Amino acid sequence: MVEKISGSDAVLKVIEQWGVDHIYGLPGGSFDSTMNAIHNQQNQLKFVQVRHEEAGAIAASASAKLTGKIGVCFGSAGPGAVHLLNGLYDAKSDGVPVLAIVAQVPSSNMNKDFFQAMDEEPIFDDVAVWNRTAMTAQSLPEMTDEAIRQAYMKHGVAVLTIPKDFGWAEINDNYQPNVKSHVAPLYPEPRKEDVNEAVQMIKDAKSPMIYFGIGAKDAADELKEASEKFKMPLVSSVLAKGILPDDYPAYLGSTGRVAPKPGSEIGFSTDLILWVGNNVPFSIFLFNKNAKVIQIDIESEKLGKRRHNDVSMLADSKKALRAIIDAGEAKEPSAFYQASLADKKNWNDWLASFSDSTEMPVRPEPIFDVLNKTASNKAVWAIDVGNVNINFERLIDMHDDQKWATSGIYATMGFALPASIAAKMEYPDRDVYSLSGDGGFAMLMEEVMTQVKYNLHVVNVIFSNETLGYIEAEQTDDSHQPLSGVDLPATDWAKVCEGMGAVTYTVKTKDDMQKALADAKKTDKPVVIDVKLTHKMPFTTQHMFLDSSWQDKAKIDEFVKKYDAQDLKPFSYFLKEAQNHQLQTN
Repeated sequence: MVEKISGSDAVLKVIEQWGVDHIYGLPGGSFDSTMNAIHNQQNQLKFVQVRHEEAGAIAASASAKLTGKIGVCFGSAGPGAVHLLNGLYDAKSDGVPVLAIVAQVPSSNMNKDFFQAMDEEPIFDDVAVWNRTAMTAQSLPEMTDEAIRQAYMKHGVAVLTIPKDFGWAEINDNYQPNVKSHVAPLYPEPRKEDVNEAVQMIKDAKSPMIYFGIGAKDAADELKEASEKFKMPLVSSVLAKGILPDDYPAYLGSTGRVAPKPGSEIGFSTDLILWVGNNVPFSIFLFNKNAKVIQIDIESEKLGKRRHNDVSMLADSKKALRAIIDAGEAKEPSAFYQASLADKKNWNDWLASFSDSTEMPVRPEPIFDVLNKTASNKAVWAIDVGNVNINFERLIDMHDDQKWATSGIYATMGFALPASIAAKMEYPDRDVYSLSGDGGFAMLMEEVMTQVKYNLHVVNVIFSNETLGYIEAEQTDDSHQPLSGVDLPATDWAKVCEGMGAVTYTVKTKDDMQKALADAKKTDKPVVIDVKLTHKMPFTTQHMFLDSSWQDKAKIDEFVKKYDAQDLKPFSYFLKEAQNHQLQTN
């Protein structure tokens, strides 16, 4: 005889067979049947009780970003389901696989204005690549299998809604999921004619560069080789930070508002962009409009999406770069290339000049200098949204096997704490850090209690400057309006989090930070470090005034004073120096 199993137990068995070992959520009455299954299978599947369903969804998304494996979360009917949306939109926007299990009231009470009953499926239509409500208990294991397959195939969110009574119902325990049928996709080889055209364009270009995104995550060696052979500086999307070590000489960091100065400058002087696995919405604003583009992507709809390109290569980034490298001829360093490296050195020297600053309240550079020197080669960083993104992009030197995650295109505040929980669950033997501003931290700060509950040794750093700094800078620099709604109350976060059970510190100097991190190594409990940060805004790359050849001197003087930028030079300065040097040596 075929053995019997509850519908919810069957769902969890399928999830486990797909290699999932953590599920994030908060119980509700409509989810009792699945909570019973979680209890039954507690030795196979670790349930992580978050304090808010949004945090569970963010943790599932962060887990997928860090590991490449599907993340799983759940919510109860009504409010619990709605709370999932923010984290699910984060997964959708950054293209990672997540399964959300959503509870529904018993089928006999659906569509009858029952307690917490609502038509849940429509609210997930926009966020999900697959969104279905079970009509029978018998269909649950097969639907779970299909949901996971769709999430992987379409790089997004799958939502399975389970009426409560179907979770309790007994069904045959004979379903075999299609896990073994799930294989890595085979991407097309680049066409020879496209490779030849790309090679010729690189040969003819006077100031070529490489602009890469997450799609190049497996092509670090080829990015370096292409850069070195063709003398092309490298700029990445924000999320592609860490694919190359930050100290690689020709890697200038990301570009755009959160980026370092060198990466933000050279795009306006390039005449050719080798565009690799990158889909950044802001790209239309970041480059010379007359520059030619060779674009490499595995998805045809991405080709030419962000701007017109001249060569479209539908191919895997690693294969396409290898073909271009093998077919092309080595180039001599151009003035553009030499100026890019000099610009990076000038920028790094300028940042380093503040590493031991005793300015009060403390600048970010001394704090990040301590973090860089404390973090291991396997550190995992969970980064919130706001000015902390800017400081992380510019001041953390990613290297070796370090990992990180943030909310990229969706950019939801409150990301760091739930992401750090996922990071520690996935990598229990690594040092894990969450970095937040006081605005982002306050949004989901209750998740410190989750860290305490599961005794997760995460070092949470709060940069308290009593403002929504990223929005303050937008209101000041972009729209030139009076500051409105950005001020935050001064808060003793150390005292607050001590009450939750964390080990806490208040930091006002670099020495304080060194002592706090040294002490943090002596405990296995969660640590919260409240850094009382300067109110000064980070150096703006959107509204720079440094170039006397075309900008007003009074504005330059004002800008230099505001950002202590006396030692910074514009890219044009280094380009002119490099051009003069080439003339003298030729």
